[in-house]
Amino acid sequence: MAYINLPEGLPGIRGPMAFRPDTAKHLNDLAEVLLRADNTLTRGERELIATYVSYLNDCFFCQNAHGALAQHYLECNMKFIDTVKENTNDALISPKMKALLSIAESVQKGGKQVTPLQIETAKLLGATDMEIHDTVLIAAAFCMFNRYVDGLGTWAPKEREFYINRAKSRAEEGYANYNPYH
Repeated sequence: MAYINLPEGLPGIRGPMAFRPDTAKHLNDLAEVLLRADNTLTRGERELIATYVSYLNDCFFCQNAHGALAQHYLECNMKFIDTVKENTNDALISPKMKALLSIAESVQKGGKQVTPLQIETAKLLGATDMEIHDTVLIAAAFCMFNRYVDGLGTWAPKEREFYINRAKSRAEEGYANYNPYH
């Protein structure tokens, strides 16, 4: 049960967003730009960054909701997403993506944990300034989103199929048009 009186039956971030639709609009607009707008990183790669940071923050709802979206966009299964979360260095992802996830992991620990070597490595592996910028901002934003969800003690379904079954419709709906009651 949530720590405050949130609308019933809305898992994870959906409850707090229904509680404060005025703030939800801005949070969803930010997520829309970061995770769905035109970018040289695919939607799947950006959702993977969000998933990885949510995993590091131990936010069950966010890592599964965004992990399901990542697997939808990347056309893979959740086992692949779990492999990336649990052992990024050995995962079958590009060296550039590994470098960006390393940066995201440092941001999750604290912004000053990002090193010039990490940035230089990412650039040598082909990351653009925009990709590095967006990786840092996605990681920072998901630290906030994860703390928002868990800091209010929201409810989250434990069955991963719940998230996987909703991924396609969530991908079609996007964030800017997000309705917490769907």
